[in-house]
Amino acid sequence: MSRTDIFEATVEHFLAPIMHHMKDRNVSEILINAPDEIYVEKEGRLTKTDATFESEAALRAAVNNVMQYTGRRVTEEHPLIDSRLPDGSRVHVILAPLCRGGTCMTIRKRAKMLLDAQSLLRLGSWTPEAMDYLRICVLAEKNLLVAGGTSSGKTCLLNVLSGFVPDHQRIVTIEDSAELNLRKGHLVSLESRPPDRWGRGEVTIRDLFRSSLRLRPDRIIIGEVRGAEALDMIQAMTSGHAGSMSTLHANTALDAMNRLETLAMMSKLELPPHALRSQITSAIDVIVQMARFSDGRRGLTEIAEVLPLDADGHYRVQQMFEYVLAPARGEDDRSAGSLLPTGKTSAFADESNVRLLRPQWGSAAGLLDAVSE
Repeated sequence: MSRTDIFEATVEHFLAPIMHHMKDRNVSEILINAPDEIYVEKEGRLTKTDATFESEAALRAAVNNVMQYTGRRVTEEHPLIDSRLPDGSRVHVILAPLCRGGTCMTIRKRAKMLLDAQSLLRLGSWTPEAMDYLRICVLAEKNLLVAGGTSSGKTCLLNVLSGFVPDHQRIVTIEDSAELNLRKGHLVSLESRPPDRWGRGEVTIRDLFRSSLRLRPDRIIIGEVRGAEALDMIQAMTSGHAGSMSTLHANTALDAMNRLETLAMMSKLELPPHALRSQITSAIDVIVQMARFSDGRRGLTEIAEVLPLDADGHYRVQQMFEYVLAPARGEDDRSAGSLLPTGKTSAFADESNVRLLRPQWGSAAGLLDAVSE
């Protein structure tokens, strides 16, 4: 019996009160606010369940068991921690008194059925034109940033976009808690590590990123940029590591640029603001905006190319696709919108590596008309 099999058996025992929700393919997230207050997200909507743990002690025992799989500990000194289950589901825990109601645990289930580009088309998350455009961006080794709110589908889209990477290329992924599920052959997956009970042995995302540059990567994919590693990523993208991808919490493409700048400023290396902004615009080529709609659907709402700074040193983006709401037909009409091309020509349409991809243009050919002018 393998180590993973043993942990799967013990997890099933300790998480017995919610195990039927763990096995329900329609449940994407389980939110445990207290032993007797448990919600699930099902088809995009939150619902309170009748599931309960016997006591706070039983819930805490389940938490401790979950942490053992990744060798992590949740204590009064480290009351906030990320981990994962043997099946890859992501776990976040907060202890009292930080959480006033007691132990709080959120489980983001790993999808049993991996979505691909065609799946997103069937779900209406993107259009054939957007899919072909982003495929060209990946093949042309453009640096992509996927932005959006919590649970908007950023990681899912990153998994799908990675499917466009040629099989012969070496990919290195870097995450706090492993969530990415890339179906690629040549893959090295790195995961950060928190300090032990004595404050020793911590390995940060920034540490892993610097190490990854020595692993001869063709592509570097960071699960989420959330700290000073942003500056390292920017510098790597502008020094030969093209075709990299990451995710970021932001509401619009311009917000994503400003947030990336803020994160880069968390580094101890001081750069003049204009120099930092110039590096960011040189590093990031395309920003893809994701959103979770009120009916629970996830989809793309904006695809924008990053342009050089304007004369005043401000960020500029060129929208290639935008989400347009359908005209209302009545007071109660809630018709969904569509992701439509803006009709603008791609800023890198004349680049040689894009020209070489002429057979791949597909429905995105109109965005690259400058090549044939």
